[in-house]
Amino acid sequence: MSTNPYIQLLITVLLTIVFIAASSYGIGALARWIARLRGAKPSKQEKVFAGYLFASPWIVGFLIFVVIPMGFSLYWSFTDYRVISNEPPHWIGLANYANLLFHDSSFKAALVNTLYLTVIGLPLEMAVALFLAALLNRKAKGERIFRMAFYLPVILGFNTAVLLAWRLMLNTGTGIINQLWRAVSTFAPVSYLLRAGIYVQEVTAAFFLGINNGTFNLLNKVIEAGFPAANRVPGWVQSPLWSKMSVILLIVWGCGQMMLIFLAGLNNVPKELHEAAEVDGASPMQRFWKISFPLLTPYVFYNLIVGMIASIQIFEPIFVLYRDNQPLVSSAISIVYYLWQKSFSHFEIGYGAAISWIILVLILIVTVIQFRLQNRWVNYDLY
Repeated sequence: MSTNPYIQLLITVLLTIVFIAASSYGIGALARWIARLRGAKPSKQEKVFAGYLFASPWIVGFLIFVVIPMGFSLYWSFTDYRVISNEPPHWIGLANYANLLFHDSSFKAALVNTLYLTVIGLPLEMAVALFLAALLNRKAKGERIFRMAFYLPVILGFNTAVLLAWRLMLNTGTGIINQLWRAVSTFAPVSYLLRAGIYVQEVTAAFFLGINNGTFNLLNKVIEAGFPAANRVPGWVQSPLWSKMSVILLIVWGCGQMMLIFLAGLNNVPKELHEAAEVDGASPMQRFWKISFPLLTPYVFYNLIVGMIASIQIFEPIFVLYRDNQPLVSSAISIVYYLWQKSFSHFEIGYGAAISWIILVLILIVTVIQFRLQNRWVNYDLY
């Protein structure tokens, strides 16, 4: 065979096309044969053949790239499989799961950190998204420009270049965020408010770090230090007390997708209801909370489900901000980052596979609970 890489690439492409065509025809023929066995008419058989013929590329891709890898992952989760050892997987049963759930303190820390990001970060993200949607729902000059600006973070995503720019902006000494923080702190009322925010955040973070470490010495030190001084600024990417909050800041920055969903919901609220309430003397705030928000609960429910799944799977900000800052990794590590660490840094494939299945079960449990509870607060009356 030729060693020319372009010839090899062309051969690979041709073989892929032949495989897709052959597998699609085979699945279509199988579906037609099953339809014939069921007594379908020839016209029905041809429709079944055509349908499965065109759907087969997706079906084959789903089997090859999703179902089969999931099967291998499930098997490896019950084995001691280390790539660098050049040995076949060794069956150990539930040992990986038992070690993760009862003995692995690092996994416990990752779970607590993920809980922190979800319980604190997700409500903040949804609140900011709803606030922006309510602002953009008002007809004003330059409305489209503001919509594009607020949605731009979703287009940029959590790619490395954007996250490195955020890392520079979050620098304690020279970052633009702390420079703006110092500028607005010159006003006394704002200064007290920001210092109170620092104190609450550091006490909360110290409490969660105490859960991870099994000791609350850091929490006691934060409480003993008392109210922050006037010149205090957050140590976003330099302090374990702020490592998770910097990730939450990035999560809130990327709330454009939720904002768009809320904006669509606000546009679907009947204007007649607002007009009738305005005639009755209701204020704008009363109209929002008594009319708009109850009708937005399906959109809140959707954003809650999607946002919770995304929070549990958070990885990129932690990887870029703290991968080369080992003293802070333990204070910000998430369960997906721990999965990457075990699978692709320590090459413990079996252990990493067990983590991935625990994440899947966790997401399923949270999603089922949310769907079971939706009847108590989600209003579908006008939908």
